[in-house]
Amino acid sequence: MGKIFSPKRIFKFFFLFLSLTLFLFDQKDHSFFRFVPISSSEDFFLEPKDGLKPETEFLIVEASNLKPSFPPALFSQKVFAEMTENASPRKRKVVEYEVKKGETLASLAQKFGISQETILWANDLKPNASLKEGEKLIILPVSGLFHLVEKGETLEKIAKKYQANEEEIIAFNELESPTDILPGDLLIIPNGKMPKETPKPGKKLPGQASSFSSYFICPISLPCTLTQGLHWYNAVDLSHGRCGEPIFAPAMGVVQKAKMGGWNGGAGNYITILHPEGVVTMYAHLQTIFVKPGEKVSQGQTIGLMGTTGNSTGCHLHFEVRGAKNPFAR
Repeated sequence: MGKIFSPKRIFKFFFLFLSLTLFLFDQKDHSFFRFVPISSSEDFFLEPKDGLKPETEFLIVEASNLKPSFPPALFSQKVFAEMTENASPRKRKVVEYEVKKGETLASLAQKFGISQETILWANDLKPNASLKEGEKLIILPVSGLFHLVEKGETLEKIAKKYQANEEEIIAFNELESPTDILPGDLLIIPNGKMPKETPKPGKKLPGQASSFSSYFICPISLPCTLTQGLHWYNAVDLSHGRCGEPIFAPAMGVVQKAKMGGWNGGAGNYITILHPEGVVTMYAHLQTIFVKPGEKVSQGQTIGLMGTTGNSTGCHLHFEVRGAKNPFAR
């Protein structure tokens, strides 16, 4: 009995009781927190009282960096919903939409939550254009337009050209910095406006009249099997239906980007290569990447393995050509 009620144990129990009491109650309404309903009487978030600032925890990232971590319980339903919805990279996907009977520019703009001008600009349509059933349209994930980066352009100049916000462009395209752009990169310009003095970008790409049919070899093993024809962005899908098959450089060039991990706008793991005459090719949904930015590659060199990362429903290669015709399009 003496050990159970020793002064040391009594002090510990008293200190624990006092700590819990001070944490759970105050003088006003005996509660540091109030419950906020989410969708029903059974579900709640905890929201801090006025004047009470939540403590910030820090997480170690890659054993060297610190970033603040705020518990979800400290956000109201509305704020938490807005944060999670806007943060979802899957909502930043460009889609190809087939027009249904009776649909108009106005109804499609309302359906996708974008402006009518966004649809016009992306598809090189005139303001009075009438849509036809079965017609395929490019639908951007946000009001604005897309831009193919050319040699010598900076993000500042691009933002100014389209009366857009540079920081919004960086955030929406998941760029690391204002200098994280290269010729041939495809950017979404949120809330951008088309300049009157420049031609409208659309399904036809700058320099797309050039043909590289005799210059490119097939980026997958023969037979060069096409599983999906021309789609966004001047791309085709090639596959034998098996992951892990080698992906080849169709021509000599220099690797611009080689990104492993992440959604990356739906591309998953991907590579871009700059070829002569400013033509850029992209290889998406890769399983593994064997090259790095700045590396010179030769025609036929294995640059990665076929996979199904990102927005992919099966093992295949999404192969884009920017600045010329896609020689494998049918």
